[in-house]
Amino acid sequence: MSGFVAIGLFSLVLARFSLPSVLSESTHSDTILINCGSSSNVSVGNRVFLADNSDSDISILVTSERVFLSTNSTSLSSSTFGSQLYKTARLFKGISHYTFPIKKPGLHWIRLYFFPFFSQQYNLSLAKFSLSSQGFTLFKELQIENGSKVMEYSLNIVSNNLVLTFTPSTNSFAFINALEIMPQPDELLPKAAKTVGLHESQKNLQEQALETTMRVNMGGEVVSPQNDTLWRYWISDDPFLIHNNAKFVSNIALVNYSKGMSNEEIAPRIVYGTATKLILDGGDAAYFNISWQFDVVSGFEYLVRFHFCDIINASLQSPPFSVYINSWFVSTYADITNQKEDVGAPYFLDVIVKMNDNSKLKVSLGRNSPGDIYANPFLNGVEIMKISNFRKSLDVSDTLSTSNSKGKIIVLAGLAAGLFVAVVLVVVLFLFCRRRRRLRLVGHSKTDGNALNGNGAFSCSENVYRFPLLVIQEATDNFSENLVIGVGGFGKVYKGVLRDNMKVAVKRGVSQSNQGLAEFTTEIEMLSQFRHRHLVSLIGYCDDHNEMIIIYEYMENGTLKDHLYGSDVASLSWKQRLQICIGSARGLHYLHTGSTKAIIHRDVKSANILLDENFMAKVADFGLSKTGPDIDKTHVSTAVKGSFGYLDPEYLTMQQLTEKSDVYSFGVVMLEVLCGRPVIDPSLPREKVNLIEWAMKSHKRGELEEVIDPRLTGQTKPEAALKFGELVEKCLAERGVYRPSMGDVLWNLEYVLQLQGPANTPNGNNGDLSSSQVNHVNELETTSILSTTEISSVNFGDLADVSMSKVFAQMVNDELR
Repeated sequence: MSGFVAIGLFSLVLARFSLPSVLSESTHSDTILINCGSSSNVSVGNRVFLADNSDSDISILVTSERVFLSTNSTSLSSSTFGSQLYKTARLFKGISHYTFPIKKPGLHWIRLYFFPFFSQQYNLSLAKFSLSSQGFTLFKELQIENGSKVMEYSLNIVSNNLVLTFTPSTNSFAFINALEIMPQPDELLPKAAKTVGLHESQKNLQEQALETTMRVNMGGEVVSPQNDTLWRYWISDDPFLIHNNAKFVSNIALVNYSKGMSNEEIAPRIVYGTATKLILDGGDAAYFNISWQFDVVSGFEYLVRFHFCDIINASLQSPPFSVYINSWFVSTYADITNQKEDVGAPYFLDVIVKMNDNSKLKVSLGRNSPGDIYANPFLNGVEIMKISNFRKSLDVSDTLSTSNSKGKIIVLAGLAAGLFVAVVLVVVLFLFCRRRRRLRLVGHSKTDGNALNGNGAFSCSENVYRFPLLVIQEATDNFSENLVIGVGGFGKVYKGVLRDNMKVAVKRGVSQSNQGLAEFTTEIEMLSQFRHRHLVSLIGYCDDHNEMIIIYEYMENGTLKDHLYGSDVASLSWKQRLQICIGSARGLHYLHTGSTKAIIHRDVKSANILLDENFMAKVADFGLSKTGPDIDKTHVSTAVKGSFGYLDPEYLTMQQLTEKSDVYSFGVVMLEVLCGRPVIDPSLPREKVNLIEWAMKSHKRGELEEVIDPRLTGQTKPEAALKFGELVEKCLAERGVYRPSMGDVLWNLEYVLQLQGPANTPNGNNGDLSSSQVNHVNELETTSILSTTEISSVNFGDLADVSMSKVFAQMVNDELR
């Protein structure tokens, strides 16, 4: 056999050592601390690591040819925890075993200390080896090339011996500087935990091997083992924070273990006494949550333990915030604390998550709803532990090998079905290309001889028109800042005038836009499919020179928001506001019901309701719109997008989008209409900052008149205002199932208008629209989504009643002359 093969068996008897007084009685008997490769003991804090060649009545059996190494290396700082442990090492040239006697079977920690120094003829950074114990593979082919490394495992020892088996790789060796074995308190590791994500875990955690991936103390402070009852090391959370919207806080004196569910063996007082909290910042959606991101290994399940202790809030009321892992909802803070309101009481929550095809584990805290501006999300600590897989391994190679085996089967199956897949792909690509072509003119390419018709105009066979960039530049005076009429997430909106004197609104995307190409395409696709008098009309688009420009009909009176607050334009009468709500509801109702699948707007807000020259409302901005669920589904699962203050709390927490999400947002708009102020106004007294909370509390007290816009004094009839308030309350229900449909909202708004009756208004015209407009508002909506075939066969004059502003063919023809 090779010289690297084990050649002997011998016993080492180690001296019994004194134990630190900080350890509980339950941990005394089986605590073993060894300074490997040393002939002398080393003190670390108030603990003693024994030399592994001394005498004792505790027998430690080691099998191997052993080599003791020592170094005088100064590459480790003297402040490094246990730096004295890294001056010696035991080296194994063959398969080797450490066997330790265990007096009390049960859960134990195993901590392994490694530092690859150079000594004599051995360079420990070249060592490559594997380690197993209790039938579990702890790691394979490990090579530690630089720096100190501590690896911690949790194992359930069921016999009276713990065996660690070191297996060097071919032509290599293994080494260890120090090791530590310590019993775990009985309550430290749960038998099971809540699962999140798309999997169910039925494992008994106490029968698995776990590896501590990281143990993090929020609040920016490192907790050394000397400051932890069980000698755990907690790193600072600062390197893992994703955003700069965090603040570190500390109030260790406030921690009171007698109140909560945790104790000092679960986590030390310094962990619960420090925290990282969200910086509250008015109404900016960017400050919605606070997040940390950690590197993990995909393919494994992880036990994640959250530590909470409210050292932030002076109030006894539980702060309303939720906990997420990646995009999965975990729990609310109130549920974690079981609705208790004890400031300074420590709590913890265990969850299991499987990381499929994702090497980043993201922990986030967010408000339960956009209006919870005093939610004060915070976190005190988090522990992440990898759980052994079905092969009883914690090493990534065992996951990869499994994946590779499955991959071979998939490849064989794929080859068998290759011809079928090829045919399907050809069909899909053909249909995709045809769909894409519908968004462009027949003459999109300059080399296409059919680009222009006989009169030099673009073909009218499509219902979306692509404008040359030069035409748009001329219409907007080369995007003059003097013509800017709005700014949003997509970019700036300019007022433009085409050569035939037609006014248009030109929305120009910017390269830094948060929306980008996907939203640009979505808006064109959505608006090109439908026409309705209460939806803003699409005139065309431009994508020359990588521009993202959308051209709409111009809305003379701007946004509903401008007429409610934040500008010096004329205020709206109560009856005008009701008619605008009715028009907007008609547009949204059409989106929800006008086609086989509902269209969910996803960004309903007062800034996206535009008013034409007669104050007729039209819903705009469809960049975030989403096709609704299939007939056999209840919702669409999608990432949360929208505007701060208007987001459906159920959608925000569950990422489940429905038509009722639009209903909630429209309820917020109705509240703005009634009160004439923004959803969030930090300049107001605390109880009035959040419009939803303030208004709903006033409504429940029967004091709705307190929140009504003072400019409406004398215009609202009590019964109409009360019915309007009741409708708003229903729209703002926490759960979508309790909200009315948009059709019901429309019916109730029309009823409110009837209750209001012909009241006089300051402008002398009763706030009514013209008689022709009233007819339009009250008549049955008959328009539907228009296909390409329908557009080409309809007389354009017949479409004037559904917001088509011009005969597009003639208009574009004039522009190209």
